[in-house]
Amino acid sequence: MTDNIQHTNDFWLRLDNAAKIYPAVKDRELTTVFRISVELKERVKVKQLLESVHAIEERFPYYKVKLKAGFFWYYLEPDQAPIMVAADKGLPCRSFKKHELMFRVLAKENMISVEFSHILTDGTGAFEFLKTLLLVYLQRCGLPVPESLPFYRAEEIPSKEEYEDAFNRYFKRIDTHSLKIAKAFHVPFPLHQVPRLGILTAIVPLDDIKNKAKEHQVSITEYLVAVYVHSLQQIYEQRSPLHKRIANKIIRIQVPVNLRRIFPSLTMRNFSLYVLPGIDLRLGHYTFEEIVKSVYHQVQLETDKKLISKMISRNVSGEKSAFIKRIPLFFKSFILAKLYTIGTQQYSGVVTNLGKIDLNPEINNFIDKFIFIPPPPNKIVKVNCAVAGFGNKLALTFGNITTSKELERQFLMFLTKQGISVKLAKYQH
Repeated sequence: MTDNIQHTNDFWLRLDNAAKIYPAVKDRELTTVFRISVELKERVKVKQLLESVHAIEERFPYYKVKLKAGFFWYYLEPDQAPIMVAADKGLPCRSFKKHELMFRVLAKENMISVEFSHILTDGTGAFEFLKTLLLVYLQRCGLPVPESLPFYRAEEIPSKEEYEDAFNRYFKRIDTHSLKIAKAFHVPFPLHQVPRLGILTAIVPLDDIKNKAKEHQVSITEYLVAVYVHSLQQIYEQRSPLHKRIANKIIRIQVPVNLRRIFPSLTMRNFSLYVLPGIDLRLGHYTFEEIVKSVYHQVQLETDKKLISKMISRNVSGEKSAFIKRIPLFFKSFILAKLYTIGTQQYSGVVTNLGKIDLNPEINNFIDKFIFIPPPPNKIVKVNCAVAGFGNKLALTFGNITTSKELERQFLMFLTKQGISVKLAKYQH
């Protein structure tokens, strides 16, 4: 592999550590595909968008790849097919066919969206791609983009660090054993018929959320995780005595953590792990204040650099095992699928926060909001949530594969009772 990828026919990539599990579990419903959209204040100009995609497509050769199966591992092979821009129709986060690249660019009215398989990257990598596309597009529409604004310029040659497996870079072998984690509570709602995925996006004032989080001396993410836990506790407490007796009593939320903030890396591939804050319902009812306090301390503890290093060691050690390396791919996939099922039984929901997006005052004027749609949840967890902030708008997007919207109702009703105005922006099923 060359130090700089200038031509896509001279390299191939192993899957990064986080990506290895996804080929074993993905299907038409559990697609592993997520979406980031930017909603502009003016209608998208198709000609300029097509020119912009063409201008940047060679800048991201590590995304212009297709998934291939070797005898022992999956790998990514370069593909010369051009990036296609499609009309945004149908359900979001659809699966990719074998002959397709594992990301797509979509346009509809005043919205530009990118969808990526988690096999390629995480939210940070996908957002950097969308940001680059957006800025080149605005340039072609006549808006000067400040030189000081950091983004991936089309004329640059990608550095080796952009396509590194940062998990391997920061791997340090630590002798550790996995602790057995009790199964978590899951919403008891029946699955919707295929196609199952329903999307609900609510817009709330970012300043209001920030002020509420500040009242509790926590971050916005920690506050929203606490609201999610509180909503699940409400659902549990509304169940009949029999259902409560047989239900799992632990509520945990999976919260992805961008490791680039802890371990410096320019990687545009996956580099995130997760923490699992929650409460134990066997100890009785939790007030919201108790939930916030518990979530805050658990997140602070679990994002400690040494504990994250231990998690990286545990995850990467498996793939480095001489025994695991010699197992054929079909058997590895079977094992990974089983491990995925065991893993998803350990958490009740997901809250993933892309963070506050701020590009440049002049450029911001052309943008209304960003929306982050999580990958379709699996049949155990059933509902998840993704968050993106821009200006004074925080977009909360729920993915739901059940026939009930009770979790979303509890979540948004709680915010309303806290004096936070909630506006439903988009509903689709």
